[in-house]
Amino acid sequence: MMLEKGLNHLLRQIDEKVGILQESLGKGDAKDFSDYQRMCGEIQGLLTARLNILDLRKNLEHSDDE
Repeated sequence: MMLEKGLNHLLRQIDEKVGILQESLGKGDAKDFSDYQRMCGEIQGLLTARLNILDLRKNLEHSDDE
């Protein structure tokens, strides 16, 4: 299904970006506390989007079963 491929692509992009941000935080790349907060907020937003995409995918699968 085309939609499934699109959702999986989005999930991979989100996972990649979260990994990059986490690695940067782990290496101490945040210039200051404000930068650290921004990076943490970006991770939180991406993970929220990821959960919403997973919920959407699950709802779509259940709607196909009906």
